[in-house]
Amino acid sequence: MKAIDVIRRLHNHRAWVNARLIKAADTLFEADLRRPFPIGQGSIWQSLVHLYAAEYIWIETLLGDDNPVVPGDLPGRIPGNQLGEHPIASMEELRTQWSQLEARWKQYLDTLTDEGLDETVYKVSTSSGIRKRHPTSRADILLHVCTHAQYTTAQIVNMLKQVGVQSLPDVMLITLARTEAGTLS
Repeated sequence: MKAIDVIRRLHNHRAWVNARLIKAADTLFEADLRRPFPIGQGSIWQSLVHLYAAEYIWIETLLGDDNPVVPGDLPGRIPGNQLGEHPIASMEELRTQWSQLEARWKQYLDTLTDEGLDETVYKVSTSSGIRKRHPTSRADILLHVCTHAQYTTAQIVNMLKQVGVQSLPDVMLITLARTEAGTLS
């Protein structure tokens, strides 16, 4: 299997997991969706929006914008940043925006080549090395998007468990593979 195929597979898994997280969150009362937690981004809602925002920022970076920002994702993380509430206010809006974003990811990944993985991409950091413009290989960014999604997914699943969701989403890659193979229903 080529490197590009592995990266596409991981992104296919990421998109599949996102759909499962949205489906699980759709079952929650608003109070549970926004219930404060001392993990993740502070609530299921904020963690979902953060996950969406990260995927938005990284696709924009990969497409050439070295300083993309989703309004509302960074309050307090950058000194002097006074962005307001995130423009996505409901699960319906999040589902719609994420669906459109996922279509952009699919189009991008479909046109990416093995050779393109070694190219350098630049991004102004909002975390490590804050406000500095960093060079990173396209491959490392693509892998980071998936590992960040897995980390955030684990936090969201933990919060779903704490609000009492009985049937937690199975987000394992092996479950996706077995579902695709028809050995799971």
